[in-house]
Amino acid sequence: MDAEFKALARKLTRAVESGDPDAYELMSDAVDRTRNSFLQMRLMKLQGIRSGPADLDVRMEVLGLLHEVKRTSPDAYDELEEMADILGEDEPWHTARGSRPRTLAPAATHNAVSGGAFRGPMVQAGTFSGGVHTYYGQPQHAGLPPVTDWPRLDASDPIAFGVRRTRRIGDEPPLPPYVARDGDPVLKERVRAAATSGGLVLVTGEPLSGKSRTAWAAMLTNLSGTTRLLAPSPGTDLRGLPALLRDRGPEQCVIWLDDLEGHLGEHGLTPALLTELVQRHVPVIATMSDEAYDAHRFGGQACGRVLVGVDPVELSLVWTADEVGRLNETGGDSRLRDAGSWCEDGRVTMYLAVGPELWDEWWRARRPNAHPHGHLLVRVAMDLARCGTVDATFPSSLLREACALYEREAAQAAGESFEDALVWASEVRHGVTGMLVAGEEPDAWKVFAALHRDAVSRPDAPSVPLGLWLTALEAVRGDPELEELVVDFAQCELEDEADGRPEVGLVLGRLYRATGQNESAEQWFRHSADAGGVEAAGIVGQALADRGSAVEAIPYLERAAEAGAVDIGARLAAVLAGRAVFWLEKLAESGSPEADRCARRLREAIGPQTDTVKE
Repeated sequence: MDAEFKALARKLTRAVESGDPDAYELMSDAVDRTRNSFLQMRLMKLQGIRSGPADLDVRMEVLGLLHEVKRTSPDAYDELEEMADILGEDEPWHTARGSRPRTLAPAATHNAVSGGAFRGPMVQAGTFSGGVHTYYGQPQHAGLPPVTDWPRLDASDPIAFGVRRTRRIGDEPPLPPYVARDGDPVLKERVRAAATSGGLVLVTGEPLSGKSRTAWAAMLTNLSGTTRLLAPSPGTDLRGLPALLRDRGPEQCVIWLDDLEGHLGEHGLTPALLTELVQRHVPVIATMSDEAYDAHRFGGQACGRVLVGVDPVELSLVWTADEVGRLNETGGDSRLRDAGSWCEDGRVTMYLAVGPELWDEWWRARRPNAHPHGHLLVRVAMDLARCGTVDATFPSSLLREACALYEREAAQAAGESFEDALVWASEVRHGVTGMLVAGEEPDAWKVFAALHRDAVSRPDAPSVPLGLWLTALEAVRGDPELEELVVDFAQCELEDEADGRPEVGLVLGRLYRATGQNESAEQWFRHSADAGGVEAAGIVGQALADRGSAVEAIPYLERAAEAGAVDIGARLAAVLAGRAVFWLEKLAESGSPEADRCARRLREAIGPQTDTVKE
């Protein structure tokens, strides 16, 4: 810690310990301009300290505040240094708290600047007793653009102003069509009344219940599109609003305060400011979580007075049957169709809003320095759902074993333990859900539905490993409905990829054979064999030989035997021996004694054979 830093800390500590409100205001102005809520909270804590000069807590708080200011806002740090130099020379900062003298010798006369930096020399006429503090207050509308620079409502991007994005594929619009909520009629009346008379319209609800989208839709549909929109950032000084609105001319205006709790306080939306906005017929459309509303409305804070008399429109995270019915009637947008089909427990807005966030986090976790093993676990569960097992849960042991099917990804994931990966993948995000969702059985998991639907919808989503289709079928054995779904999904996904890819036909053949659909299985095995598949050639050759179609079986058996399949080689020899007996007997029938003797000896050597002489 350098000497200048220590000196500044001592000066500010003495200022705080003196209890002088001017000192606190100067510090507050410097910190407020950082727009750093953490720094503002630390300064508020200092304001409440009333301890002696030797109190360690005061010094530690000042040191902590200065460290953070220096790290995050060098300009504010320089301003505090300049301010402390001015205040540090005043005698009151050296006196005990509460014992500031009423008069000081003329030599102690100094100038101080509050509400801004010291910009130049000051002229003082005559002699004054005590310190002279000259206040250069910022214009109240500093930081707020004139009304003519506010965007028009019909040209404003709701996502930029707090409405959560949803999945967007191809040329889909950024947001799906709005689905009416049950509270919309009441909200409509209040927005229209506020447009005429001014006032606060508030929408509350649980996280991800759709507050911002619902409030935005009400504002957009019930106010003129030419209305000028002000959507300040949390913590913005709103005291200059009345002055700006006085000069607005004929412009209609609306104030959008998403997450209202960030806009409350002495420089934000106060009862006095709200009264002025009502007098000027300017509506305020706001949202607030249930928790924040309860904390401010019933917690006893002064800013809760803004909420007195405001009857919020409440939204539920779980959609009602009527709301879900309206969702299912929308039809056109694929995101809404997916939400109607796949979201669980009627949590439609959660499904729509959380999905993209989870997808982005999951996709970025594949990096070696992130959570590659957790990424792979989620992908395994996601791909199992894509195999038609959406409603099924799987033990973590199966997810772990299935990781081996992803050779490259499994190698990258080796540095992260399975236990850490599972904790990361199942960790609840946004207070709502994990990427892996626990099933009813212990240690059973499935992927959050929106991730599965994103994987299905995105053209750049990685494909399902062929071996996982067989794993999925084995995992749901004993459930005929799920078995059928796996096979049907496989045919839909793989059929178009089978040409020229013998491994695809082989997997389809195995799936059909495992479910007793032998005719379809043989068709796909032959498709694979004709495309060059060695394993499928052996399967087809043996099947043909079993039916007595030796001539047709031999080329398939030969290809598999030449590739090193020993058991197929033995079967080929038996088939060829059977064909030899067949032709020797033909020759014997034509009067060749030698052929008859050879046929008898060969028949004795190979023993009884299945009829393999069918032409």
